[in-house]
Amino acid sequence: MDAIEAIEGRRSVRSYKPDPVPRDVLEKIMGATLKAPSWENTQPWEFAVLSPKTLNELRTAIREKMKTGEKPNLDIPWPKFSGPHRERGRVLGKDIRQALGLSKDDPEGLNNWWLSMTQFFNAPNAIIAYIDKSLEEWSVLDTGLALENLMIAAWHYGVGTCVMSAAVIYPDVLRRLLNIPESKRFIVGLAVGYPDLSSPKATFRSGRESMEELVAWHGFD
Repeated sequence: MDAIEAIEGRRSVRSYKPDPVPRDVLEKIMGATLKAPSWENTQPWEFAVLSPKTLNELRTAIREKMKTGEKPNLDIPWPKFSGPHRERGRVLGKDIRQALGLSKDDPEGLNNWWLSMTQFFNAPNAIIAYIDKSLEEWSVLDTGLALENLMIAAWHYGVGTCVMSAAVIYPDVLRRLLNIPESKRFIVGLAVGYPDLSSPKATFRSGRESMEELVAWHGFD
């Protein structure tokens, strides 16, 4: 699979086979991740790669937190979108509900869907991305570049991913479980595993705006 095939084929995978991704494959994926460019080669990103055992411990800790009713407390707050950006999010929500048979009138079903996110969609592995708190917006951007490398490399090896803020809603849990100091700021987490392509949760793909909508060409005949 070449780079363009991986880019075209990648999607957010929300259903996984139970088989863990072998460490040697994960190392190849992370090796490609670390080749990403960054401002003055600062390489601000850091990653925690979780085994099935550690991920199950994290799932349990998140469930216990949620039982107490504690609200999410992300290091980077959720954004508030408006205009066309908010509309794209609304369309995505509608398309996912339709593809998965969920209804806006089924609060229990929607809540279970949210809970499945916090449980990494039962993926066998996970990766948590974080940076030092001394770093600012450009380093967050650089980490995004590395994450794109990660997702494309994973797909090249037949491994699916899904980027989720739900993975980092309780930073204190992550710091305690993964022994990550207070001086670090969590960006996102990723579910990682082999896609269960028998499920629409693994085959669903979100739409994209047209090139005419988002790309302006200057100085071309």
